[in-house]
Amino acid sequence: MTLSQSSLSYRTAADHERTAGNAPALGVRRVSESAGFSLPEVLVVILIIGVLAAVAIPAFLNTTAKANNVQAEELVRNAQTTVETIALDHGGSYANVTTTEIAAVEPTIAITPSSQHAYLSEAGSGANEYSLTATSTNGDELTIARAPDGTVTRSCRSAKLERGCDGGASSSW
Repeated sequence: MTLSQSSLSYRTAADHERTAGNAPALGVRRVSESAGFSLPEVLVVILIIGVLAAVAIPAFLNTTAKANNVQAEELVRNAQTTVETIALDHGGSYANVTTTEIAAVEPTIAITPSSQHAYLSEAGSGANEYSLTATSTNGDELTIARAPDGTVTRSCRSAKLERGCDGGASSSW
């Protein structure tokens, strides 16, 4: 093998055709005129990434707030079932409903404040009515209230984020 044959891959195709005639140029690497991306191509890619980020980040934050509220929703619904059990034990009266009574009947309901999990923060009651509030890890307060006529309402208040409850400061769920 001669020196010109061993350095064949480092020569341009034009050099190879000039020295080897019209023989196929196997193993010859063509030198291209473009060694990277042009500025407009890079700018288009950055623009696309920016648009995707502008759409994805708010959607992610809204989904995160909703996920935090799911734990509080579950907790306040379990507390509602527990309150109905307490009322059955007391002749249909909700007068004995407190957070400590709820936790005593159902130990899985957290009543101590925590930033790691939702907790039952308030329980107000009367003879024919009650109100239960659970606080989520992001500070949203989800409330289930039963009026004396038996109607149940649900509300959510977001004091800290002002966008946690379905994107607003307050809503129903």
